[in-house]
Amino acid sequence: MNISAAAHRSGLSAKTIRYYEEIGLIAPAARAENGYRQYDSQAVDDLQFIARAREVGFDLQECRQLLDLLRDPHRQSRHAQKLVLEKSQHLQQRIDQLVAMQRELHAMAERCRGDEGPDCAILEDLAAPPGAHHR
Repeated sequence: MNISAAAHRSGLSAKTIRYYEEIGLIAPAARAENGYRQYDSQAVDDLQFIARAREVGFDLQECRQLLDLLRDPHRQSRHAQKLVLEKSQHLQQRIDQLVAMQRELHAMAERCRGDEGPDCAILEDLAAPPGAHHR
């Protein structure tokens, strides 16, 4: 199938598919006589796998590791589980950071009068040297 059909079936854009080929995440597509890329069902399966892995937060290097595991007939499921648990832990850390950022933004908004005057606690907090802002 051509790149448009592979893109449709995998849920990825043609540009993304070409990029994944360029970085070696997927094998280069065979070329038809007209020079157009041709993808077989295995390539589309790999693209769908990558799309799903990206949906749940894996970066390209992690996708490469997962694809290697998928293709390894002697794999051990504990390796995939380890990758997933590490990703989950990193996501939780990021969530915690985002929640802390959100709390700080709310606190900044509460300190600001939000009126017609020029005094603004938000701008003062942002202009203050690191570590000198109000909590």
